[in-house]
Amino acid sequence: MSKRRRNFLVGSIGGLAVLIFLWVRPHKEVDFNAEVRPIINTKCISCHGGVKESGGFSLFSREDALKPTKSGKPAIIPGDPDDSEFMKRLVHADPEERMPYHAEPLKPEEIEILRQWIADGANWQDHWAYLKPVKPEIPTIDTTWGNNVIDNFIYQKLKTVHLNPAPQADKTTLLRRLSMDLIGLPPTEKELTEFLADSSVNAYQKQVDRLLASPHFGERWAAMWLDLARYADSRGYEKDQPRNIWRYRDYVINSFNEDKPFDQFTIEQLAGDLLPNPSESQLIATAYHRNTTNNDEGGTDDEEFRTTSVIDRVNNTWEVWQGTTMGCVQCHSHPYDPVRHEEFYQSMAFFNNSRDEDVPDETPVLAQYNPADQEKINSLKKWIGTYTSPSEKSNGLSEIDQLFSIAEPKIHPHTFDTLTNAALMDGKFMGIGHTGFARVKNVDLTGKRHIVLNAGFGGNDCRLEIRKDKLDGDVIAEATFKNEKKPGAWSFRKMLIDLKPVNGKHTLYFIAYNPKTKNIQDYAASFRWLYFMNKIPGSDHADFAPIKDTLLAILNRSDIDYTPVMQENPANFKRKSFVFERGNWLTKGKEVQPITPKFLSSFASYSSDRLGLAKWLVSKDNSLTARVTVNRFWEQLFGTGIVETLEDFGSQGAKPSHPELLDYLAISFQTDFHWSVKKLLQQIVMSAAYQQSSVASKLLISKDPANRYLARGPRVRLSAEQVRDQALAVSGLLSKKMYGKSVMPPQPDGVWQVVYSGDQWKTSDGEDAVRRALYTFWRRSSPYPSLMTFDAAGREVCVSRRIRTNTPLQALVTLNDTVFISAARGLASQMQNSGGSISDQLLYGYKRALLKNGNTRIAKVLLKLYQNADLYYRKNPDEIAKILGRVPEKKRIMQTVGMNSSVDSDQRHLACLTIVANAIMNLDEFIMKE
Repeated sequence: MSKRRRNFLVGSIGGLAVLIFLWVRPHKEVDFNAEVRPIINTKCISCHGGVKESGGFSLFSREDALKPTKSGKPAIIPGDPDDSEFMKRLVHADPEERMPYHAEPLKPEEIEILRQWIADGANWQDHWAYLKPVKPEIPTIDTTWGNNVIDNFIYQKLKTVHLNPAPQADKTTLLRRLSMDLIGLPPTEKELTEFLADSSVNAYQKQVDRLLASPHFGERWAAMWLDLARYADSRGYEKDQPRNIWRYRDYVINSFNEDKPFDQFTIEQLAGDLLPNPSESQLIATAYHRNTTNNDEGGTDDEEFRTTSVIDRVNNTWEVWQGTTMGCVQCHSHPYDPVRHEEFYQSMAFFNNSRDEDVPDETPVLAQYNPADQEKINSLKKWIGTYTSPSEKSNGLSEIDQLFSIAEPKIHPHTFDTLTNAALMDGKFMGIGHTGFARVKNVDLTGKRHIVLNAGFGGNDCRLEIRKDKLDGDVIAEATFKNEKKPGAWSFRKMLIDLKPVNGKHTLYFIAYNPKTKNIQDYAASFRWLYFMNKIPGSDHADFAPIKDTLLAILNRSDIDYTPVMQENPANFKRKSFVFERGNWLTKGKEVQPITPKFLSSFASYSSDRLGLAKWLVSKDNSLTARVTVNRFWEQLFGTGIVETLEDFGSQGAKPSHPELLDYLAISFQTDFHWSVKKLLQQIVMSAAYQQSSVASKLLISKDPANRYLARGPRVRLSAEQVRDQALAVSGLLSKKMYGKSVMPPQPDGVWQVVYSGDQWKTSDGEDAVRRALYTFWRRSSPYPSLMTFDAAGREVCVSRRIRTNTPLQALVTLNDTVFISAARGLASQMQNSGGSISDQLLYGYKRALLKNGNTRIAKVLLKLYQNADLYYRKNPDEIAKILGRVPEKKRIMQTVGMNSSVDSDQRHLACLTIVANAIMNLDEFIMKE
């Protein structure tokens, strides 16, 4: 049979199948989102979408789909499928002409859906997530089961799949679940005993209220948020140097504890610096977007990595608040969702005018001083106030406040455009040789009377001149600096230089003189940044000299605590924003202005800056923020979100299991709860759905293996932080200390291999070694290993959803890691001190860890393990010191075995209990939330 004849027969059979399907299928209006969009996204969009438009035909939007193609005619004619080239190609007999090209033909039922869609007018629908939620009616259910409206939605769904809800979990399981979910720690023996003894109707409600009010609530939920903020204590890239940003972590903890409304929480983090008279806390909140990586390697381009950080801020904001995968739009329009290439850069324009520039000292930074220095600053301000008229007092004091807090905008060395006998040292600092100069253009000097210069000098005294407009122009500032260290040793410090009055924008030449340098090409001076100030009131008075000395002494203190924060560029520093052609930052296209994508709610009434964007994100018209946020909290409690893909609410994301419930909670979160996270969580944990037993029959597992219909309670492994914190809590070792700088608990030797610096992992002393995992120093290039083994995020970028894994490495960690062995010792010590027989002590440890009594079978298993350990340590007494963490002196190694010494016997007993405790804390029940 010839190829043409075979193709004809295949095409004819396909056409006949379509006709038969047409004949038997009753007409109904096609649902675009449910029926048409899945076909387009899986079969058509790769060649005819936002990335690629083969033949000039795109299904990116209805507007695109109805445009003329390269043939000059539209491929889709609404109402006329027979004359639409789109339909003709789907059933074409020639494989070279049939679509999808070089792929399996569409099924007859798919072809009929598309035909009927065109016949109905080829109408388009927005994806469900982009439609503003409408509060649905609460379903009426014919059952006594249920505590609140959540249960009505859950029960209605269960009935559609012929499932029934599970009974309530026992009180012990319920309290442990609730405690781990709300504060990330297990209940104490006292708390459990009181709950079990409380037979009142509202006994559970009282526990919910207690845990919501706990200071540990903020710690538990901050751990979730820090993944989104990509919080780390280091800067990333190869050098990965330390970053002092722990105050942001503390801000997050406090925000959750205070139940700060989520809309306010959003605005402060995205634009706290743009609020009127922002507080210190609101400025620290903006460190959210200073958690981006910073590349300090020599020779790197600061502008390239500044741009990288800005792009990350765009991707992060859209993922965290909108559940939108914005990353691919950097290079082309979105393949599946209606986000055009240009709209990525319009979003980027909101962030492109932040003051940070990928410099080594990470400016802008908020300075915080010790109490003594703060008192001196207050005295300085008081002195300045005496030389300030009432009408000028506000400006005069704000100038000194700015100097001691953020001091922006600074000018950095990479801004200089002409260098003679000068260069960027290590690509970062400006170095100028004797008679060399560096030029910077367009500096606005209007009202400026001082320069703060962060400079260093490498040997003998140095003189610096600043000339205006020409290399031999007027000298507007000069200073002579004496090196305070021995010749050849660099001395960096901040200096205050007076500036002659000049108005307007000018080009400045910085010229260094140091004739004593041995080589004219040696650097006579170097500087990291310079900052132009308005006049300090009183600076022209004779008694300003000691005030100036005090001012500089404070600015040059080595113990100032600096936190990277966001600051917006002033008008004369404002950057233009452009489309990057194909995502290449070096190839700039047309200029763009800040605005949100057209397919979402209008941005017309908001300011074109980060503050406007933040307010738009939490507006009632925004269809995504409340849905995405509610879904995120739901996932933390149930293990899976109502939309499983927390990071993607687009058309390729998972469909919601309970769409009406999601919308109900989203609107309630905004309007009824006024963005209160605690009220949202309270409603969820008070539901009967949350309180169900997690025990599942084989039939239930076969019908709903992933528990998407919620016919049983959640049963998932604890988070990495919770696994560690629970072990320390049960052992009695966990510190209750909150806040402060990150700590370095024990970790295996050799994990930190630090280049370019002498940074070392110095194990913290005392209670700092056993604080909650939240406070662990997080170095991006080598995160804390046991947490990573349990799927903690690396924090290089935002992580919306940790994917739970189950590997043998996890058991190796809990069996062998220093922290878990220490926890086992702590639990063993409690077992030993509990008294009674060996079996009693073993069962005490079991109950202490799992909050339930062990039965006879469990008692036998634990005793057998204890006896095996006892036999081993009788034969190998030297090993006792190892398991107990006590290495004896060489001459004190035990020489006798058995009961010859009560001390030795006690030590062996404790070692055996440690082995049993270690095994108990490795049980599935211990690391799972049931």
